[in-house]
Amino acid sequence: MTGRRTRVVLVDDHVLVRSGIKALLDAEPDLEVTGEAADGAAGVELTLERHPDVVLMDVWMPGIDGIEATKRIKAAGSRAAVLVLTSHDDHQLALRAIRAGATGYFLKDAPPARLADAVRAVAAGETLLAAPITKRLVELQLGNARGALLHRFETLTARERDIVRQLARGFSNATLAAELELSEATVKTHVNRVLTKLSVTSRVQAVVLAYESGFVKPGHTEGLEL
Repeated sequence: MTGRRTRVVLVDDHVLVRSGIKALLDAEPDLEVTGEAADGAAGVELTLERHPDVVLMDVWMPGIDGIEATKRIKAAGSRAAVLVLTSHDDHQLALRAIRAGATGYFLKDAPPARLADAVRAVAAGETLLAAPITKRLVELQLGNARGALLHRFETLTARERDIVRQLARGFSNATLAAELELSEATVKTHVNRVLTKLSVTSRVQAVVLAYESGFVKPGHTEGLEL
């Protein structure tokens, strides 16, 4: 494979976790771990020194935590995408991470292949939230205007509705392409059309709208028939 590899810095206080993630990512031809840190302060320093494309950031660590480390990385002007990788399925924590500047919030119990795809996705500018987190956030925001919201989904084609359902499962474009047997370029085109038709500006907003409208129900991945 030719071309520049996506450079990743790992920040986690558990050496076994770091070594496992490093082995996983380094086995991918397009990914490369360029540094490791065992606490938030060291992670900030390493990120500003190595200029990675992606920082995989744990939350609870000695000294400053991953949320504060993310704030400092962003305040320093780093262009690295911060993907919070944690075992904590906590929507409040996810909100804090996103507000601090994280590009995504991913759970450590996800399948290994999904982690590699998530790294690629945030490096490409996508925003990712673990599906359980998205569902919890939406459950807090469900209102009474579902009929009007659901009407927006009538403008989508059958394929575009499939795309929305897969987005609600937390899939990246690469995973979507494999799941739907399409090219990534075609998936990207479909996603962009979905965002335009739904009058939203991001994948996360599209998923929130899908849950708010009832097109996708919390705990399920199938949408309503329109």
